[in-house]
Amino acid sequence: PSLTVTPLPLNCKLVHDEGIPLEDPTSYRTYVGKLNFLSNTRADISFAVQTLSQFMQRPASSHLTALHHLLRYISGTSGQGILLKGLDQLHLSAYSDSDWASCPMSRRSVTGYLVLLNNSPISWKSKKQSTVARSSAEAEYRAMAQAAAEITWLVSLLKELGVTHLQPILRWGL
Repeated sequence: PSLTVTPLPLNCKLVHDEGIPLEDPTSYRTYVGKLNFLSNTRADISFAVQTLSQFMQRPASSHLTALHHLLRYISGTSGQGILLKGLDQLHLSAYSDSDWASCPMSRRSVTGYLVLLNNSPISWKSKKQSTVARSSAEAEYRAMAQAAAEITWLVSLLKELGVTHLQPILRWGL
């Protein structure tokens, strides 16, 4: 199979009970568990891993196909990494976004954020929101709140390390 340029197929909407249930889901669960660990150093796969992990209880052939797609993507991007640039002054910025009611089963939104220190990723998350948002604005505000909480914690941590001149920037819905 060929390598892919995206972690999941474009416009991929996975749902429960789609496809033939796997006879032995052990390998699916093992791979998704390992990918969850890998997502601690690969922000680009966080959303895909979050999506695939929703089907751990009863994975089907469609979920396995999406997993194989992600593995081909990782194989083609294995040389990528995080580069932390040393600069005289530190800049902290964050981006947040949500996709309103994107889960076809629960209609819950997914929050995503990325925090950069000197344009290098240091923190990120992709997580389904705990309740259904009544509007896209509400979903975006929830994503911003998550990113703002992470920035607040990071500023506090950096202050403890002696960095006191940070002025973080939060951008959303980009």
